Amino acid sequence: MFGLQRKKQVVKIRSLNETKKYGVAATSLKELLKKGSKLLQVPLVGSHISLYEDGTELTEDYFRSLPDNAELVLLAMDERWSGFVCDIGRLLDTDRNSDLLIDAAKGLLSNERSPKRRRLLGDLLLHLKDSSEAENREDDEDWFQGIDDRFKTKSAYMKYNCENRIRGYMKEVHSYAQTIQRPKLKDEYKKTAECLVMQLKSDKYNGCYFNRKEKEQNRLCTQEGWFSCQGAFDHDECKSLHSINPYGNRESRILFSTWNLDHRIEKKRTVIPTLVEALQKHKSSNINLDYFYKLLFTRENLKLVHIVCHKKGAHDLLCDKRKIYKQGKRK
Repeated sequence: MFGLQRKKQVVKIRSLNETKKYGVAATSLKELLKKGSKLLQVPLVGSHISLYEDGTELTEDYFRSLPDNAELVLLAMDERWSGFVCDIGRLLDTDRNSDLLIDAAKGLLSNERSPKRRRLLGDLLLHLKDSSEAENREDDEDWFQGIDDRFKTKSAYMKYNCENRIRGYMKEVHSYAQTIQRPKLKDEYKKTAECLVMQLKSDKYNGCYFNRKEKEQNRLCTQEGWFSCQGAFDHDECKSLHSINPYGNRESRILFSTWNLDHRIEKKRTVIPTLVEALQKHKSSNINLDYFYKLLFTRENLKLVHIVCHKKGAHDLLCDKRKIYKQGKRK
């Protein structure tokens, strides 16, 4: 009966808290547990083994049906493994400034040839190299490359960045006057535009939206600087869960410039023409400027969206006719 000796099964095994795998040959699950416990310094009593992929616990019969080089995890008595998602969970909990993890990702990237895997590793590295906790220029000089020397903190620059966008909207309001032919109407429109400018200056061009130092109710980001896409104009949320932290590193700061403050009710197609139409029938003093101000320059009508969620076609949303004129002035 000597010819019935069982064939050795070759597997790759690791412990719960280590990523390094070891090749082990065994003829039974019992033998594998004994060898693995000694190799990985896991107490033998109560130890058990699960498949790396999905966490299925091995039995003696299952062990004999394993393919060569199956990936396994050796667990102590009270330890559990639910599959490779456990590794993902640990990665998410890792300190993103871990030099060891960054070096490992760089090493994988340098030897990787698959475009898809290179993209994934590149994105991982981008988020691992996070210096969002640094605020001052001297603490993160790389972040400030290409930024005027007058900006000494990240928050000051991000505030300016938002102000600049809002100023751009105001310029569009001003330039619309050139399309108005009737002198009297043009004068009323310019008078209205100046009132809007005064309100904007009073509100400091709403630069608070991008400033993480602002109070929570005034900013669009977390205290750490994370922004979340608010979804397309006709959706309540972003289905792709886009997010970005421009405070984290220079590349993220540059990428954030592709995100848009999108007008739900469109500025050029709807809001400004509606304002001009209202001025044809009433003086600027009768117009509800607060309503138009909110539509043009505030979060009441602006949504922060990832470029993928920015729909550039017609929105087909109209101004509320009940709010165009001051109370008692509407005809």
